[in-house]
Amino acid sequence: MTLSPLRPLLAKTSLFAGVIVLAGCATPGPDGIADPYEEVNRGWHDTNVALDKAVIKPVSTAYGTVVPDPLRKGLSNVSDTLGIPGSVVNDVLQLRFGDALHNTARFAVNATIGIGGLFDPATGMGLEERDADFGETLYTWGMGEGAYVVLPLYGPSTERDSLGLLVDIALDPVGNLLGNPEKGYKTGLKVADLADTRYRYSDLYESVIYDSADSYAQMRLTYLDNRRYELGTPIVAGAGAADQEAAAFDIYEDFYE
Repeated sequence: MTLSPLRPLLAKTSLFAGVIVLAGCATPGPDGIADPYEEVNRGWHDTNVALDKAVIKPVSTAYGTVVPDPLRKGLSNVSDTLGIPGSVVNDVLQLRFGDALHNTARFAVNATIGIGGLFDPATGMGLEERDADFGETLYTWGMGEGAYVVLPLYGPSTERDSLGLLVDIALDPVGNLLGNPEKGYKTGLKVADLADTRYRYSDLYESVIYDSADSYAQMRLTYLDNRRYELGTPIVAGAGAADQEAAAFDIYEDFYE
């Protein structure tokens, strides 16, 4: 058997081999947050907020106003369906074989009965969404959270989750199988999904980035609470009941994916 078809994939993953051991070493402060890059992070946060005001909000508002809700929901469903194989890969890497079978069945149902994922009959059949990502895989393997970071465009993250994001992009099963222009269509569907999410949860999102006295600190707290809740780790020390409730309901999750 030849490894030629796998060489591009192996080349991509090798880029991260030397980086993995360096992430997750930051020491949290008394508040449970490690933020040694705060000055740089705040700069990127301000840039992202300015970009949201100038571009993302107007585009998402226009998209939500012009495109009918059923069509927006259908396109988001297709995007979500195309992301399921990536979750299956991470389920296997985490040895969660039950979830891997569950997500495989969900993909099969929505890709066929759901007409390529346009509809979501799988949820009605008990095959609800079970996300998994490589940041979670690294956590399962014992890697620490690392320092808090703010990424351009993407927003809040940690060193561990930033590395996980890069690996998820490189190892995306569907993306690696698609050629051009199909790969561009997949990207377009993801952008439409994010625009729809920004439109649907506009009030909640803007209450954090526009109405907070310190939107950077509030976004950092909300993100870390939410992510730690997902992983089953302690939330940020000193977080109030409102922050814990926000984490429990994952209200900002779509903005961090």
